[in-house]
Amino acid sequence: MHIVIIAATAALGGLLFGYDTGVISAALLFLRTAFHLSTLMVGIVTSIALAGAAGGAGVAGRLADHFGRRPTLLWTAAVFLAGAVVSACAVDLPMLLVGRVLVGIGIGGASMLTPLYLAEIAPAKTRGALVSCNQLAVTLGILLSYLVGYALAASGSWRWMLGLSAVPGALLALGMYLLPETPRWLAGHGHTDLARASLRKLRGADVDIDAEVAELRADLKSDRQTAQHEAPSKKERLAQRLPLIVGVGLAIFQQVTGINTVIYFAPMIFQAAGLSSASAAILATAGIGVVNVLMTVVAIRLVDRVGRRVLLLWGVGGMGVSLSLLACVFLFGKGPILSWLTAASLTAYIGFFAIGLGPVFWLLLSEIFPLAIRARGMSAATIANWLANLAVALSFLNLTALLGRPGVFFIFAALSFAALLFAYRLIPETMGLSLEAVDALWRRREGLTPPANQER
Repeated sequence: MHIVIIAATAALGGLLFGYDTGVISAALLFLRTAFHLSTLMVGIVTSIALAGAAGGAGVAGRLADHFGRRPTLLWTAAVFLAGAVVSACAVDLPMLLVGRVLVGIGIGGASMLTPLYLAEIAPAKTRGALVSCNQLAVTLGILLSYLVGYALAASGSWRWMLGLSAVPGALLALGMYLLPETPRWLAGHGHTDLARASLRKLRGADVDIDAEVAELRADLKSDRQTAQHEAPSKKERLAQRLPLIVGVGLAIFQQVTGINTVIYFAPMIFQAAGLSSASAAILATAGIGVVNVLMTVVAIRLVDRVGRRVLLLWGVGGMGVSLSLLACVFLFGKGPILSWLTAASLTAYIGFFAIGLGPVFWLLLSEIFPLAIRARGMSAATIANWLANLAVALSFLNLTALLGRPGVFFIFAALSFAALLFAYRLIPETMGLSLEAVDALWRRREGLTPPANQER
């Protein structure tokens, strides 16, 4: 089975993540009326799925380590499917909230497991592009949700908006049923022959896999030696913590710089800028979704050529500038010209996110942890990501009422520049390195000598 087909199938996890993330922005315009939601309840309906996502990410990491990446993704898809059906059939607010929690558990698990699975099956030289297919699928899911929202806006069919998310859930379940387990998980659990067979299926019958198998064995041996070491040095402990600091830090910055306030509340933002009708606001938001997809494609083409670090630094810096412009636009109030400036600054912000912090965060998250703690490390960072997402979603409307839109977007801009400094100081370049060599990179940074066979 060709690696690109496998990657595209696994990336359906990103599609369901993106669709549900985006569709709630359109559905909220009608859920407010259907369930008589206050501003507080609008925030809760949005954010309760994020709480479920944090829980789903936490559980998925442990399940993926114990049962494997493939079966855990299968279960994740099933939970998401159930949540989509319950949400669409909701007859009262409690039932809607239960459905949103189930959906959240599904997208939380998928958001962590999909890049993990892709990173562990991808060759080093194309890992950036293949793992970034997950982010492309996320952006396609968001765009699809905007288009569905626009098509159904006239009728106000929020049930169909929410229910159609069952489709990518079903496709992911079917796809994962046919895909192999990752060689790294199989080898780590003593199934060496199955790991070799999985690697052969992934790389093709005519590709020499001996070097990759040897590198994987060396990494497993190093992990066992580390686990058996009773008194690691201070530098050793620091080298083990650095990936977690980077992963959790990036996870928080990805959310506190405001991306999902745009995804969830973009139609409301456009209405505040002067677009009065729901259809016009959703259509303008769909335009942002197109930019998100196109710039993610650009990132996929560049991430294995110019590197992760360069894209991340340019992207985060551009986000800070765009958010500053957006804040200044809102200082001047409403008007036709200001509506266009709002659209332009939001579009620029999304574009910079899509070439940097969007795909590069999930890619780095799948690369920086040693094999022995990869699922748990990704789980911890993904939990931090969803909890930060939850905090921003819950506070955005209330902060806007307290500080005004200019004040909120100036805060997001300041946090973007803080993320730029964080990335510049702490994040290394991992382009072209095997997953085993990335672990050696952290060790070298702390003056620890890695085994020779872990070098690039």
